[in-house]
Amino acid sequence: MSDRFPRPHDVETPDGAEGWQDLYLYSSLFSEGRREYEESMFWFQDGVHWPEALTPWDATLYEFAIASLSQYNTRHLRVPPSDGIDFRILNGYAYLSPVAAPPGDIEARVAAFVDRAGFYFTNWNDLYDNWMIKIRGLVADLERLDFAPLPDLEDADLVVKSGAGVGSGYAIQESYHRLLDLALKLWQYHFEFLNLGYAAYLDFFGFCKQSWPSIPDLAIAKMVAGVEVDLFRPDEELKRLAHQAVDLGVAEAFVGDDAEETCRILRSTPAGESWIASFHDSAEPWFNFSSGSGFYHTDRVWIEHVSIPFGFIANYIARVQRGEDLARPVEAIRAERDRIVNEYADLLMRDSERDGFRAKLGLVRVVFPYVENHNFYVEHWSHSVIWRKMRELGAVFVTAGFWAEPDDIFFLKRTEVQDALWDYYASWATPAPAAGPAHWPAEIERRKAIHAALRRWKPTPAMGVPPAVIVEPFTVMLWGITSASVAAWLGGGSADDSGLKGFAASPGIAEGPARVICSADQIGEVQQGEILVAPLTAPSWAPIFGRIGATVTDTGGIMSHAAIVCREYGLPAVTGTGFATTAIRTGQRIRVDGSAGTVTILD
Repeated sequence: MSDRFPRPHDVETPDGAEGWQDLYLYSSLFSEGRREYEESMFWFQDGVHWPEALTPWDATLYEFAIASLSQYNTRHLRVPPSDGIDFRILNGYAYLSPVAAPPGDIEARVAAFVDRAGFYFTNWNDLYDNWMIKIRGLVADLERLDFAPLPDLEDADLVVKSGAGVGSGYAIQESYHRLLDLALKLWQYHFEFLNLGYAAYLDFFGFCKQSWPSIPDLAIAKMVAGVEVDLFRPDEELKRLAHQAVDLGVAEAFVGDDAEETCRILRSTPAGESWIASFHDSAEPWFNFSSGSGFYHTDRVWIEHVSIPFGFIANYIARVQRGEDLARPVEAIRAERDRIVNEYADLLMRDSERDGFRAKLGLVRVVFPYVENHNFYVEHWSHSVIWRKMRELGAVFVTAGFWAEPDDIFFLKRTEVQDALWDYYASWATPAPAAGPAHWPAEIERRKAIHAALRRWKPTPAMGVPPAVIVEPFTVMLWGITSASVAAWLGGGSADDSGLKGFAASPGIAEGPARVICSADQIGEVQQGEILVAPLTAPSWAPIFGRIGATVTDTGGIMSHAAIVCREYGLPAVTGTGFATTAIRTGQRIRVDGSAGTVTILD
């Protein structure tokens, strides 16, 4: 077995993807001028957030996200051990490399971090209330952006006689620049609190490990379970609408998969009209929820594809009619949480230790809701609006003959969209043929073929020489990358006689037939009593948790979204197995032990 992964510069281009580098900014690629540095680092593919090949414009949000993450570690908070996370794109896939701060700088950085982080922890509620105002204001700013074809003649009153001094040609370019500015600001807001939320949890985690060296990681995670967060609100709205459909007597409208037909039936009665009005009340903002991670323009958003929430509602209606309780087992989760807290607190000998334990736990419970809430406001709601606005702009170019479909705009880099806008504007200002209609159609088709080849490629899970021991806590707890998982990658990744090992992410044991799905489009295939096996899960998959017995994922650690959501729904889960989707076949009976972190293939 090899002791290292391939060097980044030695990874070959997939067949049919020659020239793939043209799809991305030069600064995000591995480059000859940085070869010595790049080959000294350990890189892993971020399958938790970006499991698929990126289209050129989608790479924008990847770049904004990771740069903003690093900025907060290095320039805002001065996190003592971390200089952020470096990032590259290789064959279309996202690769990350945690950068350690120079050992000699760590002591000097502590004072700055304590001062800055301490201010946030002390004033968390007020600052977080302000964050909610900022993020909702940012979404409103995005919604106000207007992308419409340039007019044949500017409006006399609005543009000329008003003395505005600028016209539609300026405005459409300004709107695109504004969209980019808001997207970057969005990711600045994202990390204003997130790194601190993790820092508080890591401090609590370290205290527990020092106080009780044998304490399981899962026991620590369960001490902060039972939270009420906005991330679960879309699912709660689905349940509310299911109950309302039964109460109003319109449940029979939810038959089949035809949402239009369901709406036609509902509109035929006052009760149905009342239900539709209630649906619209929930839809904004809660159904701005992506069926995937929210990081790809191809992820389907509930509010744009109402067959998705209608399907979930129909399932909930059937459960209500069977007399099932749709509520999350919050009280049971909190009772178990409190039992564990009291059990370990009683093991501490001194009052000062117990006080310290309770104080750190109290801080984690204050800050932890943000760790999940941001996911709805940033990755789902805000990104949904960004994708919609980009499609509106893409449609403008369709009208101008630059390309065939609004979504073709996502095959341009963000800088190229600016270039195309200038071309469009200049040919409008001086009525003459634009260069774009002759340039972009063939280029977009070429890029689509390259992207399709990249999607077929199975990305190497890592590159470079792995550290002897992986101890960086974010890497372990969020991405699920440990010395053991790296060894499994090097060994080729297959289940042995004992099955698969991963993170004990959510407690409980379940047996049942496996249902292996690799995309959100397959969610409808999941049947009652099956065990979901997937590369990762998205928060928007929560409505199927009432059907399944357990969850198994390839990626993610004990603090990944999949792990947290499964704990809050009382669903056994093992995350970060590495190869569950290739080692397990649909229909095989498996046993999932979410307390031990094991998956056993029974046949």
